[in-house]
Amino acid sequence: MILKRFEELREFLEKPRNIVVIGHKNPDGDAVGSTLGLKHYLDKKGHTVQVLMPNEYPDFLHWIPGSETVKRFDRQNNQSVKALGRSEIIFLLDFNALHRVGDDMKNTLEKYEHDFALIDHHQQPDDFAYMYSDTSMSSTCQMVYNFIEMMGDVAMIDKNIATCLYTGIMTDTGSFRFRSTTSQTHKIIADLIDKGAENDRIHSNVHDANSYNRLLLLGQALSNLSILPEYKTAFISLSQEEKDKFNYEKGDTEGVVNYALSLKGIVFGVIFIEDKEQGIVKISFRSKGKFSVNQFARNHFNGGGHDNAAGGRSTSGLEDTIEKFKTLLPTYKEELLTSYES
Repeated sequence: MILKRFEELREFLEKPRNIVVIGHKNPDGDAVGSTLGLKHYLDKKGHTVQVLMPNEYPDFLHWIPGSETVKRFDRQNNQSVKALGRSEIIFLLDFNALHRVGDDMKNTLEKYEHDFALIDHHQQPDDFAYMYSDTSMSSTCQMVYNFIEMMGDVAMIDKNIATCLYTGIMTDTGSFRFRSTTSQTHKIIADLIDKGAENDRIHSNVHDANSYNRLLLLGQALSNLSILPEYKTAFISLSQEEKDKFNYEKGDTEGVVNYALSLKGIVFGVIFIEDKEQGIVKISFRSKGKFSVNQFARNHFNGGGHDNAAGGRSTSGLEDTIEKFKTLLPTYKEELLTSYES
């Protein structure tokens, strides 16, 4: 764990401040839950807080308390820049380097004259003035709970804060099934339920809000599933044409990679998603056991993340990217075959 200048930050927050809280590009449940959870807490402390997101996030996260107050940098640029100009500190949540917000927002943040405060659980963070970084944590939402606890304010957690934090912990742990879920995670979840988080409703809002087209797209993805048993690997691909056929919307492929990993005997699951608008192939990696997809993504696909969950990208086109991936597997064969052994 890295805890840098926390006492100074706590002292800084003892009087009302103008604060901006930012999540990463293409925000997921942990990014949205942690930023809004921190906003609700800081609001209760008397601060003036604006949450900014680089771009849109999935519809199934728009019910989260406070979502209507979020400003999008790509669509509400003037309002976002004004909020940044008024702010006395910026909290960066659920990402560890400024490039994770996209080039336009990154260029603006690089000109910022005040301090950044990082709360994040991804590996190899950049250096910021204030830092709370812990790669052992299940989620940034769990870290926000710990941050509130370190501030001595757990009693201030109300239903809105609890709902936001529960959502991010639930989504980033795969509904509490990933290895990063610890006994401490469950203790925090229990406290959040006691403080008003409705676990059944939160799960339903996130996982039972599929559109008809999203289910058809899932069917297409599963029909594209390929298995490489000699490497305990399975991968899924989706072309731009296939996405267009089923009226793809942001968030429609969330969690699809886990179907590849769910196969018996598979320890490495991947999804390749073509994005012709950006000229890239987006890649999500998942693994079981000791095989580090974070290192794999960093070494070969301009990405990174966690040991068992990471992302990457390629500019080589869908077919060439998949072919490159397949040619890499023999190098990792021994690691993959022994990844999940006791």
